[in-house]
Amino acid sequence: MADKQPHLNGAFYGPSVPPPTKTYHRHGHGRGCACCLLSTIIKLIIGIVVVVGIAVLILWLVFRPNKLRFDVTSAELTQFNFTGNQLHYNLALNLTIRNPNKRIGVYYDAIEASPFYKDQRLNTQWLPPFYQGHKTTTVVAPQFNGQQLVLLGAQELTEFNAEKLAGVFNIDVKFRPRLRLKLGAVRIGKLKPKVNCELKVPLESSATSFTFFQTTRCDFDF
Repeated sequence: MADKQPHLNGAFYGPSVPPPTKTYHRHGHGRGCACCLLSTIIKLIIGIVVVVGIAVLILWLVFRPNKLRFDVTSAELTQFNFTGNQLHYNLALNLTIRNPNKRIGVYYDAIEASPFYKDQRLNTQWLPPFYQGHKTTTVVAPQFNGQQLVLLGAQELTEFNAEKLAGVFNIDVKFRPRLRLKLGAVRIGKLKPKVNCELKVPLESSATSFTFFQTTRCDFDF
């Protein structure tokens, strides 16, 4: 074997062989930090939601809020004539607003009141602001009169003539209060509930109507 491989017995004078390079694998430290930050933010948000929920629950248990009550107790319609495309009307209402809450007062910063006939707005009034204390009732008396362009289709015109013959008109009145609540010494919220009153109002000058207006409960919706 030594005779067949004489080149292995001599010294090797070639270039030196460099040591093997070490490869370092970096783990995803940046991604890990981002995940930790995201997890912290999520936990913080959940904590805030839980705290706010508990606070709201405590306030609800303490104050026990109830819905405000809106009733139209009287309605006088002395004119409701349709000539051409012009509707001439004169409508007066008594609206009773009841705050049934024992510990919550209500600031009415404004109340927008608008009558509608066949889904068409007649006019708009802004009722003056007022404060309503605990378990109190307030009466406001909006009046609507004038003339308004009203476009009625064939079906709607037939309905108008039937109501005119009966002496009772279906008129919707919508109220849009702007509220703030008083809880103790704290005033909170800028609430804008919707109050819809579907009224059947007899025309006082009609000789064919023997219907008296009945107190109507309005729909109250936040």
